[in-house]
Amino acid sequence: MEKSHRLIFPLVMPLISGSLFKMFEIIGTPLTAFIFMLLCYFVGGIPFGLLVGRIKGVDLRLEGSKNIGATNAYRVLGKGWGITVFLLDFLKGYTPLAFASYLFIEGGMVPKDLFLVLGGVGAVVGHNFSIFLKFKGGKGMATSAGVLLAWVPISLLVCISLWIIITAVTRYVSLASIAASIVLPISTIIAYQGQWSFMGASLILGAMSVWRHRVNIQRLRDGTEHRFGQKKKEPTKSTDLSESERERVNE
Repeated sequence: MEKSHRLIFPLVMPLISGSLFKMFEIIGTPLTAFIFMLLCYFVGGIPFGLLVGRIKGVDLRLEGSKNIGATNAYRVLGKGWGITVFLLDFLKGYTPLAFASYLFIEGGMVPKDLFLVLGGVGAVVGHNFSIFLKFKGGKGMATSAGVLLAWVPISLLVCISLWIIITAVTRYVSLASIAASIVLPISTIIAYQGQWSFMGASLILGAMSVWRHRVNIQRLRDGTEHRFGQKKKEPTKSTDLSESERERVNE
Protein backbone atom coordinates (compact mmCIF):
# COMPACT_ATOMS: atom_id res chain seq x y z
CA MET A 1 0.00 0.00 0.00
CA GLU A 2 2.62 2.53 1.00
CA LYS A 3 4.70 1.79 -2.09
CA SER A 4 1.78 2.43 -4.41
CA HIS A 5 1.02 5.72 -2.67
CA ARG A 6 4.62 6.87 -2.92
CA LEU A 7 4.32 6.36 -6.68
CA ILE A 8 1.00 8.17 -7.14
CA PHE A 9 0.34 10.87 -4.59
CA PRO A 10 3.61 12.84 -5.02
CA LEU A 11 2.32 13.75 -8.48
CA VAL A 12 -0.34 16.00 -6.95
CA MET A 13 0.41 16.45 -3.27
CA PRO A 14 3.38 18.85 -3.58
CA LEU A 15 0.81 21.43 -4.58
CA ILE A 16 -0.59 21.39 -1.05
CA SER A 17 2.57 20.79 0.94
CA GLY A 18 3.55 23.18 3.68
CA SER A 19 2.96 23.95 7.32
CA LEU A 20 -0.52 25.33 6.54
CA PHE A 21 -1.82 21.80 6.06
CA LYS A 22 -0.44 20.53 9.34
CA MET A 23 -3.69 21.63 10.95
CA PHE A 24 -5.57 19.17 8.72
CA GLU A 25 -3.57 16.09 9.68
CA ILE A 26 -5.82 13.08 10.29
CA ILE A 27 -5.54 10.54 13.08
CA GLY A 28 -7.37 7.27 12.54
CA THR A 29 -10.01 7.10 15.26
CA PRO A 30 -13.48 5.53 14.94
CA LEU A 31 -15.00 9.02 14.91
CA THR A 32 -12.73 10.45 12.21
CA ALA A 33 -13.19 7.27 10.15
CA PHE A 34 -16.97 7.60 10.36
CA ILE A 35 -16.87 11.31 9.49
CA PHE A 36 -14.56 10.62 6.55
CA MET A 37 -16.79 7.82 5.25
CA LEU A 38 -19.82 10.10 5.53
CA LEU A 39 -17.99 12.92 3.75
CA CYS A 40 -16.98 10.58 0.94
CA TYR A 41 -20.57 9.37 0.68
CA PHE A 42 -21.84 12.92 0.11
CA VAL A 43 -19.05 13.71 -2.37
CA GLY A 44 -19.70 10.44 -4.20
CA GLY A 45 -23.39 11.25 -4.31
CA ILE A 46 -22.95 14.40 -6.42
CA PRO A 47 -24.76 13.41 -9.67
CA PHE A 48 -22.40 14.97 -12.19
CA GLY A 49 -24.02 13.10 -15.09
CA LEU A 50 -27.40 14.57 -14.26
CA LEU A 51 -25.95 18.07 -13.76
CA VAL A 52 -24.03 17.96 -17.05
CA GLY A 53 -27.14 16.71 -18.82
CA ARG A 54 -29.15 19.62 -17.46
CA ILE A 55 -26.58 22.02 -18.87
CA LYS A 56 -27.47 20.54 -22.25
CA GLY A 57 -31.21 20.55 -21.44
CA VAL A 58 -31.35 16.73 -21.30
CA ASP A 59 -32.34 14.40 -18.48
CA LEU A 60 -30.13 11.31 -18.79
CA ARG A 61 -32.61 9.35 -16.69
CA LEU A 62 -34.98 9.44 -19.67
CA GLU A 63 -32.51 8.77 -22.50
CA GLY A 64 -30.44 5.86 -23.75
CA SER A 65 -29.89 3.35 -20.97
CA LYS A 66 -31.49 5.88 -18.57
CA ASN A 67 -28.33 5.88 -16.48
CA ILE A 68 -26.52 9.00 -15.25
CA GLY A 69 -23.06 7.52 -15.81
CA ALA A 70 -20.36 8.39 -18.34
CA THR A 71 -21.30 5.72 -20.89
CA ASN A 72 -24.84 6.97 -21.26
CA ALA A 73 -23.62 10.58 -21.25
CA TYR A 74 -21.24 9.66 -24.09
CA ARG A 75 -24.07 8.02 -26.00
CA VAL A 76 -26.65 10.76 -25.49
CA LEU A 77 -24.64 13.98 -25.11
CA GLY A 78 -21.57 13.19 -27.19
CA LYS A 79 -17.92 12.31 -26.71
CA GLY A 80 -16.75 15.48 -24.99
CA TRP A 81 -19.51 15.53 -22.42
CA GLY A 82 -19.16 11.80 -21.80
CA ILE A 83 -15.46 12.20 -21.04
CA THR A 84 -16.26 15.15 -18.79
CA VAL A 85 -18.72 13.08 -16.77
CA PHE A 86 -16.22 10.24 -16.50
CA LEU A 87 -13.46 12.52 -15.20
CA LEU A 88 -15.75 14.20 -12.67
CA ASP A 89 -17.04 10.86 -11.38
CA PHE A 90 -13.47 9.49 -11.31
CA LEU A 91 -12.17 12.44 -9.31
CA LYS A 92 -14.92 12.26 -6.69
CA GLY A 93 -13.64 8.76 -5.92
CA TYR A 94 -9.93 9.53 -6.06
CA THR A 95 -9.52 13.04 -4.66
CA PRO A 96 -10.80 12.55 -1.08
CA LEU A 97 -8.66 9.43 -0.69
CA ALA A 98 -5.60 11.18 -2.10
CA PHE A 99 -5.88 13.99 0.43
CA ALA A 100 -6.65 11.61 3.29
CA SER A 101 -3.67 9.42 2.45
CA TYR A 102 -1.35 12.41 2.41
CA LEU A 103 -2.66 13.89 5.65
CA PHE A 104 -3.07 10.64 7.59
CA ILE A 105 -0.92 10.08 10.69
CA GLU A 106 -0.28 6.51 11.82
CA GLY A 107 -0.80 5.56 15.44
CA GLY A 108 -4.56 5.78 15.85
CA MET A 109 -7.03 2.97 16.50
CA VAL A 110 -8.00 2.77 12.82
CA PRO A 111 -5.11 1.85 10.47
CA LYS A 112 -4.57 3.79 7.27
CA ASP A 113 -5.66 0.97 4.94
CA LEU A 114 -8.99 0.52 6.72
CA PHE A 115 -9.50 4.30 6.89
CA LEU A 116 -9.11 4.58 3.11
CA VAL A 117 -11.28 1.52 2.52
CA LEU A 118 -14.15 3.04 4.49
CA GLY A 119 -13.87 6.29 2.55
CA GLY A 120 -13.68 4.54 -0.81
CA VAL A 121 -16.67 2.32 -0.17
CA GLY A 122 -18.55 5.39 1.05
CA ALA A 123 -17.83 7.23 -2.21
CA VAL A 124 -19.03 4.35 -4.42
CA VAL A 125 -22.14 3.76 -2.31
CA GLY A 126 -22.81 7.50 -2.53
CA HIS A 127 -22.68 7.37 -6.31
CA ASN A 128 -24.85 4.27 -6.57
CA PHE A 129 -27.38 5.38 -3.95
CA SER A 130 -27.18 9.15 -3.98
CA ILE A 131 -29.00 11.03 -1.24
CA PHE A 132 -29.52 13.79 -3.83
CA LEU A 133 -31.48 11.42 -6.11
CA LYS A 134 -33.66 9.75 -3.48
CA PHE A 135 -31.05 6.99 -3.06
CA LYS A 136 -30.86 6.16 -6.76
CA GLY A 137 -27.80 6.60 -8.92
CA GLY A 138 -25.40 5.06 -11.40
CA LYS A 139 -23.37 1.89 -11.54
CA GLY A 140 -20.24 3.36 -10.00
CA MET A 141 -17.64 2.29 -12.56
CA ALA A 142 -15.85 5.65 -12.95
CA THR A 143 -16.02 6.41 -9.22
CA SER A 144 -14.75 2.91 -8.45
CA ALA A 145 -11.83 3.47 -10.85
CA GLY A 146 -10.83 6.57 -8.91
CA VAL A 147 -11.06 4.68 -5.63
CA LEU A 148 -9.02 1.78 -7.01
CA LEU A 149 -6.27 4.13 -8.18
CA ALA A 150 -5.88 5.18 -4.55
CA TRP A 151 -6.23 1.65 -3.18
CA VAL A 152 -4.83 -0.90 -5.61
CA PRO A 153 -3.42 0.67 -8.82
CA ILE A 154 -2.12 -2.66 -10.12
CA SER A 155 -5.60 -4.19 -9.92
CA LEU A 156 -7.01 -1.12 -11.65
CA LEU A 157 -4.51 -1.55 -14.50
CA VAL A 158 -5.54 -5.20 -14.90
CA CYS A 159 -9.23 -4.29 -14.94
CA ILE A 160 -8.77 -1.44 -17.42
CA SER A 161 -6.78 -3.67 -19.75
CA LEU A 162 -9.47 -6.35 -19.67
CA TRP A 163 -12.19 -3.72 -20.10
CA ILE A 164 -10.51 -2.29 -23.21
CA ILE A 165 -10.05 -5.71 -24.79
CA ILE A 166 -13.64 -6.86 -24.22
CA THR A 167 -15.11 -3.53 -25.31
CA ALA A 168 -13.01 -3.54 -28.48
CA VAL A 169 -13.97 -7.10 -29.37
CA THR A 170 -17.67 -7.12 -28.43
CA ARG A 171 -18.60 -3.40 -28.35
CA TYR A 172 -20.51 -4.13 -25.15
CA VAL A 173 -19.38 -1.72 -22.43
CA SER A 174 -21.60 -3.44 -19.88
CA LEU A 175 -20.08 -6.86 -20.57
CA ALA A 176 -16.58 -5.40 -20.23
CA SER A 177 -17.55 -3.71 -16.94
CA ILE A 178 -19.04 -6.93 -15.54
CA ALA A 179 -15.94 -8.92 -16.50
CA ALA A 180 -13.65 -6.30 -14.93
CA SER A 181 -15.74 -6.36 -11.75
CA ILE A 182 -15.37 -10.14 -11.50
CA VAL A 183 -11.61 -9.98 -12.09
CA LEU A 184 -11.09 -7.14 -9.59
CA PRO A 185 -11.03 -9.18 -6.36
CA ILE A 186 -9.00 -11.93 -8.02
CA SER A 187 -6.30 -9.52 -9.20
CA THR A 188 -6.25 -7.82 -5.79
CA ILE A 189 -5.79 -11.12 -3.97
CA ILE A 190 -2.86 -11.95 -6.26
CA ALA A 191 -1.18 -8.53 -6.33
CA TYR A 192 -1.86 -7.43 -2.73
CA GLN A 193 -1.52 -10.61 -0.70
CA GLY A 194 -2.02 -10.08 2.99
CA GLN A 195 -3.66 -6.67 2.64
CA TRP A 196 -7.00 -7.90 3.88
CA SER A 197 -8.76 -4.55 3.91
CA PHE A 198 -8.21 -4.01 0.21
CA MET A 199 -8.91 -7.63 -0.66
CA GLY A 200 -12.24 -7.57 1.15
CA ALA A 201 -13.18 -4.14 -0.18
CA SER A 202 -12.37 -5.17 -3.75
CA LEU A 203 -14.72 -8.13 -3.36
CA ILE A 204 -17.45 -5.78 -2.10
CA LEU A 205 -17.00 -3.30 -4.95
CA GLY A 206 -16.88 -6.09 -7.54
CA ALA A 207 -20.05 -7.72 -6.21
CA MET A 208 -21.84 -4.36 -5.98
CA SER A 209 -20.93 -3.55 -9.58
CA VAL A 210 -22.19 -6.88 -10.93
CA TRP A 211 -25.44 -6.44 -9.01
CA ARG A 212 -25.87 -2.91 -10.36
CA HIS A 213 -25.49 -4.36 -13.87
CA ARG A 214 -28.28 -6.92 -13.40
CA VAL A 215 -30.54 -5.15 -15.94
CA ASN A 216 -27.68 -5.13 -18.45
CA ILE A 217 -27.14 -8.84 -17.83
CA GLN A 218 -30.77 -9.49 -18.69
CA ARG A 219 -30.51 -7.37 -21.84
CA LEU A 220 -27.34 -9.21 -22.86
CA ARG A 221 -29.23 -12.50 -22.48
CA ASP A 222 -32.14 -11.12 -24.52
CA GLY A 223 -29.87 -9.67 -27.20
CA THR A 224 -31.19 -6.13 -26.68
CA GLU A 225 -28.18 -4.52 -24.99
CA HIS A 226 -26.77 -1.33 -26.50
CA ARG A 227 -23.42 -1.63 -28.27
CA PHE A 228 -20.77 1.05 -27.95
CA GLY A 229 -20.97 3.36 -30.97
CA GLN A 230 -24.54 2.40 -31.73
CA LYS A 231 -26.46 5.26 -33.33
CA LYS A 232 -28.22 7.29 -30.67
CA LYS A 233 -31.72 8.70 -30.76
CA GLU A 234 -32.29 12.45 -30.58
CA PRO A 235 -32.39 13.29 -26.85
CA THR A 236 -35.55 14.61 -25.28
CA LYS A 237 -35.22 18.13 -23.94
CA SER A 238 -36.11 18.46 -20.28
CA THR A 239 -38.42 21.34 -21.16
CA ASP A 240 -40.36 19.09 -23.55
CA LEU A 241 -41.32 16.55 -20.89
CA SER A 242 -44.95 16.10 -20.09
CA GLU A 243 -46.15 16.56 -16.53
CA SER A 244 -46.58 12.78 -16.13
CA GLU A 245 -43.02 12.13 -17.34
CA ARG A 246 -41.63 14.67 -14.86
CA GLU A 247 -43.53 12.97 -12.07
CA ARG A 248 -42.12 9.58 -13.12
CA VAL A 249 -38.56 10.91 -13.07
CA ASN A 250 -39.04 12.36 -9.59
CA GLU A 251 -40.47 9.16 -8.11
